[in-house]
Amino acid sequence: MQHDSICKLPRIRLTMETNLNAAPDWLYLLREFYELYRHLPSGGSSKIRAHQRAVREAISRVKNANAAIKMEPPQQLPATAHLRRALDEGRQQRQASIVRSVDSIRNHLVWQYGYEKMPESLKQKYAYAELCGPTGPILSDEVILGLVLFAPGCTYPAHAHKEITESYICLSGSVSENHQGVYAPGSLIFNPPDQLHRITVSDREPALMAYAWVGPRESLANQKMILQRTKSRRSPSK
Repeated sequence: MQHDSICKLPRIRLTMETNLNAAPDWLYLLREFYELYRHLPSGGSSKIRAHQRAVREAISRVKNANAAIKMEPPQQLPATAHLRRALDEGRQQRQASIVRSVDSIRNHLVWQYGYEKMPESLKQKYAYAELCGPTGPILSDEVILGLVLFAPGCTYPAHAHKEITESYICLSGSVSENHQGVYAPGSLIFNPPDQLHRITVSDREPALMAYAWVGPRESLANQKMILQRTKSRRSPSK
């Protein structure tokens, strides 16, 4: 009985506020994102090249404004048990510099699901952490940057983002999107607004992905993440 009463006590949220120039680890991480979107090839795609430029320009404005940082209490989820392995693998890749920056702030990350209704199987194998955006920690209303962590064998159901242009950059592990290719570390996956996409992950290793969203400020601030329900095995995207 005593244990039950303790569990019902309201959670006290402690926050810490500062800015980029006073938080070098976060500033370095933001710079690493900028360099990723500067140096990764676009494959000759004008749309991907324009997206990369939009992400870089938004990051530059965040840095130049010495954006505020609002830290919330860190939060873990079941999938984050695979984070150490994902970081260790990422240190062996071309993206080792940004992986080291992620490692420097890993104890401050707030890992989330982002969906009101989650399949039980996905709860064990998926988590994301926002790094920059309307909810912080680095506050911005024009770009969202973050990390997605997938446990081995994860299937991330079909979903889309209204009015949001999205890209993933694989930092470690390997994934496939819509069964149309395998993306290893250093690969960029581009999803235009409203494009339905489904991700599958290698059975042997976790996958750590950096992501960026750009779009109208209202859409970034009020984006609702909804997993697409499947009606039958023949039409997984409907």
